[in-house]
Amino acid sequence: MNISMLKSNSPYFFLAPLAGYTDLPFRTVVKKFGCDMTFSEMTNVNAISYNNEKTQKMMQKSPEESPYFVQIAANNIENAIKAAHIINEIDWIDGIDINLGCPVNKARRSGFGGVLLKDENKEKLKEIVNAIIKTSKKPVSAKMRLGFDEIVACERAKLLEDLGIKFLTVHGRTVKQMYKGNANYEEIKKVVENVNIPVIANGDITDFKKAKYVLEYTGASGVAIGRGAVGKPWIFLEMKQSGNITLKQKKEVILEHFNQMINFYGEYGVILFRKHAHAYSKGIAKASEFRSKINEAKEVEVVKELIEEYF
Repeated sequence: MNISMLKSNSPYFFLAPLAGYTDLPFRTVVKKFGCDMTFSEMTNVNAISYNNEKTQKMMQKSPEESPYFVQIAANNIENAIKAAHIINEIDWIDGIDINLGCPVNKARRSGFGGVLLKDENKEKLKEIVNAIIKTSKKPVSAKMRLGFDEIVACERAKLLEDLGIKFLTVHGRTVKQMYKGNANYEEIKKVVENVNIPVIANGDITDFKKAKYVLEYTGASGVAIGRGAVGKPWIFLEMKQSGNITLKQKKEVILEHFNQMINFYGEYGVILFRKHAHAYSKGIAKASEFRSKINEAKEVEVVKELIEEYF
């Protein structure tokens, strides 16, 4: 991957990893409709190093995805190094993204993600990141929050830059905030001003107008959209054409997503697609009727007909 692309004048639009949503079919769709870069769902280095079958499937990418980074979460150096060696041998993975922001309790208890931003874990953070960068033959980036319970974003960002991180995605909340309150763009702006690597802003970006504001205010090289793309994968198309999209374009994106779900999961994709269909139906005429019929549908053609009818 050419990292220098992030230093051009064009803003870049990334899909932020989101467990349970940003799987291969979803990433394929957003990539096809305007997303510049995708990341795998967060994968545990312990599972990678033990060649866990489910994890291997999570790391797969579609032909549409380039550049494509695998996002890893690490809590020990030995398995972080093993995972980096394994990723080195997978030609179609362009790089590694280190998760330093996951706020869920399971990650906190296990020492993954955002808990590494704590002051008491600073040395461990340095050791893990340094080990991955030194082992990886591919570029390494990181996605972090502003801190664990207090804001340390500028200091940690500088530390990561010094270790050799190529670019940084910053979510504008602390780990303890989870998703409460508003994203703090002032702190992201400070990070942009304090490091010499590209910074991607993340948090509460739900439409083109908000993305434009965040880019102008922070001076970031791009934005990463996670929750804002759930139920709205056409947001990347909206970014590229600088405004609202038509109902016809929405339907095209929804049908493409459904087709990709079937391609990847087979007939079980019909069941898995239901949660996405529920999100897509918000605001449309007869939404409850559509959801009721989708919940009962078990055949591919029936779901396609329902999408055609209601959108």
